[in-house]
Amino acid sequence: MTTPGLLPPGSTIGIIGAGQLGRMIGVAAVQLGYRTHILAPESGPANDVCFAFTRAAYDDPDALAAFAEAVDVVTYEFENIAADPIAAIAATVPVRPSVAALRVAQDRTAEKRFVEDLGGRAAPWREVDSRAGLDAAIAAIGCPAILKTTRFGYDGKGQARLHTPADADAAWAAIGAAPAILEGFVRFAHEFSIVLARGADGAIMGYPPPVNVHADGILASSALPAPAMVASQWTEAAALAGRVAERLDYIGVLTLEFFATDTGPVFNEMAPRVHNSGHWTIEGAQTSQFENHVRAICSLPLGPTGLTARAVRMENLIGDQVTRWPDLIAQDDAHLHLYGKHEARPGRKMGHVTRIER
Repeated sequence: MTTPGLLPPGSTIGIIGAGQLGRMIGVAAVQLGYRTHILAPESGPANDVCFAFTRAAYDDPDALAAFAEAVDVVTYEFENIAADPIAAIAATVPVRPSVAALRVAQDRTAEKRFVEDLGGRAAPWREVDSRAGLDAAIAAIGCPAILKTTRFGYDGKGQARLHTPADADAAWAAIGAAPAILEGFVRFAHEFSIVLARGADGAIMGYPPPVNVHADGILASSALPAPAMVASQWTEAAALAGRVAERLDYIGVLTLEFFATDTGPVFNEMAPRVHNSGHWTIEGAQTSQFENHVRAICSLPLGPTGLTARAVRMENLIGDQVTRWPDLIAQDDAHLHLYGKHEARPGRKMGHVTRIER
């Protein structure tokens, strides 16, 4: 007996985006007997493991329509894509996660309001739509603060810090005078994330929370088990993530990032996709985030998410850190993942290494 809507092995998963997340989804898909078809404006790491490739802009309606006809389900590896063209193909093929999730997560203002409506607590913030609006936001929140574009920001891009109100002109110029939000700083002990998978049947499986360390706005490492403070806030943060998934009727892997503070978890941002802070799950969990994403979008039962080791640590290889690969691959406790990118630019994620302590 098969589950209604189940996509059997041999079906084709369409992935919008050709980066490393698409690559790792593709590896998991192949292991379960699926094919992947990538749509992206240029070739990338995911092309090394895909069955077919459509080179096209993410908002090309004709290319998207043909792509939808060629695949059995569509997913995406990042949220900085126009939602309307994706919504147009949802009438032809299932899009998982839904376009509703995409619309919420790609706009910081919508995201903050959505999570706060569900009982989540975010850092103090104000909407900024002009230079005068920035002054008003500073007056309301104070400094230090961080100015973030409402759209198209990731890995520290589209952001500027204000140490004092005198930094306002430089910060506004640094983000290109784009619509933004101003966030007040939060005193926190740790950053952590909740990564969960929600199946087509509504079942949810959550992973233990990793503690994350960032450098220059880019994730540097994720480690488990989490310290006691994070562990004590896990239940509350996971419950909020579950409410987000339920409200969006979400299918796939969803990630919410938090700050652990003396007064409880403070929501930072969400990602409607597999996430860098979940890369440790490939070796460190019973079922990786990538496999569970494939399982979810294909209407398969979700796999267990428990730890496979006493301790796990994932480190990103950013820029020329990738040149360490000969030493890393020789270490017994290191599991090396290289993304096949040909140029190691500063700030570019070239791979990661996961260490397992049993």
